Amino acid sequence: MWLKLAIVMLLALIVISLFSGLFFLMKDSSGRGRLVTALSVRISLTILLMGLIAWGFWSGNLVWNTPWLH
Repeated sequence: MWLKLAIVMLLALIVISLFSGLFFLMKDSSGRGRLVTALSVRISLTILLMGLIAWGFWSGNLVWNTPWLH
């Protein structure tokens, strides 16, 4: 159960990072590189999310519930 909660929280953090990057793209004129930072945070969170999903399938905590696979 904690794995599914962690996946949902990571998805929410990725969406927040996406919109913060959009905000920095539209409003940031100082050129401090906050857009690049938001992109690197989003990429790191996505790699962590893919790792959690892979670990969940490998450990058996996440399973396929599709009727055509049974």
